[in-house]
Amino acid sequence: MLSLKELRRVAGIVDSDFRGHRVERWVQPDATSLALSLYGRNPEQDEGRKRCLYFSCHGDLARISELERLPRAPERPPAFSSYLRAHLSRAVIKGARLLEDDRQLVLRFSAREGEFELLLGIMGGRSNLYVLDGAQKIVAALRSPTETRPELSLGERYQSPSSSKPAPGEDRWPKATADSYLTEIEGFYGPKTGEIEAADLLRRLSKVLKRESKSARRRLGKIEAELAEADHADEYARHGELLKSVLGKISQGDDEIRVPDYETGEEVRIPLDPKKTPKANLEAAFKRYQKLLRRLTKAGGQVASAREWLEFLDLQLVRIAEEPEAGEARLAALQRIAGIDAVRKLLNKLDATAPSPGPEDNKNRLPARLRDVPTRLVPRRYLSLDGLEIWVGRSDEGNDHLTMRLARGKDLFFHVEGAPGSHVILRTEGREDPPADSLLDACELAVRFSKQKNAGSAEVHAVPIKNISKPKGAKRGLVYVTGGKTIHLRREPERLTRVLESKIE
Repeated sequence: MLSLKELRRVAGIVDSDFRGHRVERWVQPDATSLALSLYGRNPEQDEGRKRCLYFSCHGDLARISELERLPRAPERPPAFSSYLRAHLSRAVIKGARLLEDDRQLVLRFSAREGEFELLLGIMGGRSNLYVLDGAQKIVAALRSPTETRPELSLGERYQSPSSSKPAPGEDRWPKATADSYLTEIEGFYGPKTGEIEAADLLRRLSKVLKRESKSARRRLGKIEAELAEADHADEYARHGELLKSVLGKISQGDDEIRVPDYETGEEVRIPLDPKKTPKANLEAAFKRYQKLLRRLTKAGGQVASAREWLEFLDLQLVRIAEEPEAGEARLAALQRIAGIDAVRKLLNKLDATAPSPGPEDNKNRLPARLRDVPTRLVPRRYLSLDGLEIWVGRSDEGNDHLTMRLARGKDLFFHVEGAPGSHVILRTEGREDPPADSLLDACELAVRFSKQKNAGSAEVHAVPIKNISKPKGAKRGLVYVTGGKTIHLRREPERLTRVLESKIE
């Protein structure tokens, strides 16, 4: 991790070289790192330039550095980057400093919702990245504070650690210029990060593949056991037919009857339930036969796919054990395995089972505008492809509260023409011309939460919220719209799936 002396120099470089740069995109590649692309002007050459800052709070590799390009974004944006996209999209860097001359680097941002600070605390295994609001309260954290500094919690003011400050340490890149210092840092730590990423990916792959393999083996055993039991189906059918021929000879209370099988000449012993009538015992035999027949049909169709799935999982376990032991080749090989569609779904499922925040944490993560809203009126929240939030009313009362109380003047209102449904609001963050993808994402949600949810196409009306009014005495959910435009939406299942999966819990 960076020494205090190195971090002092980093703070000075970021403060002078990145001040005034505007955020273009936030990307969270994994659970301990964050990258952001920035656009600004070179004061010496007076020309625009793009740069990419990288933050890591991974133990001994904790740092801030500069990348040549943004890393690849995960398929589903994690909660931390989702918060940044929603609240600090197009924010401007106003400066950088060290907090209390400790290993706590603070970047100050000016966003549409106010002032925010991004604080990187470099403290070994307790390193973390926090977002602070204008009141210095923690509104988001890359790692759970309970894992790093349990004395901190979301919604409370940030406090510096009470431990003594570290020694300044050494500057390992004293000859690097201000222009190259951040890239020198990444050049040193980047290869080490690859090794750690490979080890972490191997751990996750091993865990999920072994767990799924164990589950698949258990499932296959269950199916095969059902098949073995279903082999006796013909025996129950035979018992039923034989019972028919001697039904008058059975008395309630009998626990068995012996019946000659006229086809084989053998005497067959048929167990009975003494609590049941003779007719009920006959019905039970045929009912058991039908049940086993259904089980045989079902299991027979499942056993082949269950065996194929188990063979696939065992093959991947062999592959991760045989891949190169070190270097970039190992990471690339593991990433190829992780990129297989079935494996990727397993990894996503593993990530989704991470402990969820408690009710108080959820309340603190809400935008300030929603924190005092009754739970029944809090809208569903989704993220568009461009990081803008889309709010969807949950009921007629919620629709009214969303449209007339929560939405702002330049937000956009969406509703399917000629069909009742939820009010949908695209939070434009004051933009006059929100991106096209955000408009289409909002249209998809408007159709999804309307009576035309199964339509292949729909006409969706979009209008600035300032053009919405509600007449006195109008029933709940009813509003009047003036102006705006109609968007002819051709449904895209992939777009709808993506935006539904972006739901902010």
